Amino acid sequence: MRIAVLKENAAGERRVAASPETVKKFIGLGASVAIESGAGETASVSDAAYADAGAELGPAAKVLKDADIVLGVQAPDPASLQGVKPGAWVAALFDPFGNRALVEAYARAGLEALSLEFMPRITRAQSMDVLSSQSNLSGYKAVLSAADTYGRAFPLMMTAAGTVSAAKVFVMGVGVAGLQAIATARRLGAQVSATDVRSATKEQIQSLGAKPIFVENVAGIEGEGSGGYATEMSEEYQKAQAELVSGHIAKQDIVITTALIPGRAAPRLISDAQIASMKPGSVIFDLAVAQGGNVEGSVADQLVERHGVTIMGYSNTPSHLAADASALFSRNVFNFLSAFWDKEQGKPVLDEEIGDAVRLTQGGAIVNERIKA
Repeated sequence: MRIAVLKENAAGERRVAASPETVKKFIGLGASVAIESGAGETASVSDAAYADAGAELGPAAKVLKDADIVLGVQAPDPASLQGVKPGAWVAALFDPFGNRALVEAYARAGLEALSLEFMPRITRAQSMDVLSSQSNLSGYKAVLSAADTYGRAFPLMMTAAGTVSAAKVFVMGVGVAGLQAIATARRLGAQVSATDVRSATKEQIQSLGAKPIFVENVAGIEGEGSGGYATEMSEEYQKAQAELVSGHIAKQDIVITTALIPGRAAPRLISDAQIASMKPGSVIFDLAVAQGGNVEGSVADQLVERHGVTIMGYSNTPSHLAADASALFSRNVFNFLSAFWDKEQGKPVLDEEIGDAVRLTQGGAIVNERIKA
C-alpha cells in the first residue's frame, strides 16, 4: 500500500496533508509513504523531518508512481496524477457542491474521490472530521485578526490615567468556529454575546460566559438540520431576527460572522444599513467570505471600509495557522483511514455508513447521492 502526499498548488494554501507523526503511524500499519519534496515547507515541516519519520521524498512524478492512495488538503487536478494505480483513492477537500467540474473530471479519470468535507457528523467519525478541526482554528484566528485590526484594547483596563472599557464582541453563528471565537474573545477580556438559529446553542453560549441573543417571540422554529448543521429559516423568523440583531449590532465593537449552510451560498446576516449603524472604528470579520459572505460588501483577503467600519475575511483562514492546521488535518486523515485498515489485505476497506458518505466517484461514475445529477 503506497500513500502519496503532494505539495499543495492552490493559491494561498500553506497546509499539508501529512505530518511526520502520521507518516510514522501509516508506516506502522505496513504502508509506505512518499512525499513530494518541499510539501511541508509552508507548514513548518522540513523534508528532513519527513525523512526521519521514514518517508520517501522526491519529485511529484516519482512520488505518484504506483500510488494506491493520494492525500491532499485541496484536491489536485486529476490530470496531475499521472502514474497512480488505476482506481487510486484521493482523499482531500473537493468542494463538491461548488466545483462540480472537478468531481466529473475525477470520474472520467477513473479515480475514487473521497471528499473529506462529506464526513458524517456522527460520534465515531468525530476524530475524522476535518471541517471541525479546521473551523476550530478559524474561529480563534478570526478573533485575533479582528483584535489586531481594531484600534482599541479588548479587556477592561483600570489605569492611573483612567479606565479603558472592555470591547464588545458579537458572534453570529455558534458552530465549532463560533464557539471557539466566543472562548477566544472571552480570554482576551471582551464582553461577548452570540446568536444562532439553533435554540440548543443557548446553553453552549452561556457555558462559555457569553450572553445569548435570541428571538423569543417567534415560537416553534428550530434551525437545526441533519448532522447538527444549520438550515435556512422561515421568512417570519428571518424578519424577527433581523430586527433583534439590528438593535444589538449598533452597540458592538467587533462582529464575527460564521454562518454556513452546506450546498448553499452563505446566508446574508449583515446589511449595509446595519454596518452604517455601527460605531466608527468597529471591525467585522466575515468567516464565510469565501462562500459568498455573511456581510454585504465583504471581499476575501481585503480590508474594506464602509461607513467607518472595517470589514475583513480570509479566503482560507486555517492556512493562516498552517502548522497547527496541518497537524490536525493530518490526524483527521490518519484516523479516517486507520479506522478501516484491514490487516490481512494491508489496506483500508471502507464501510457503507462512512464510505458511501464521503465517496464521490468510483468506477468512472459519480456515485454520491448528494451530488448525483
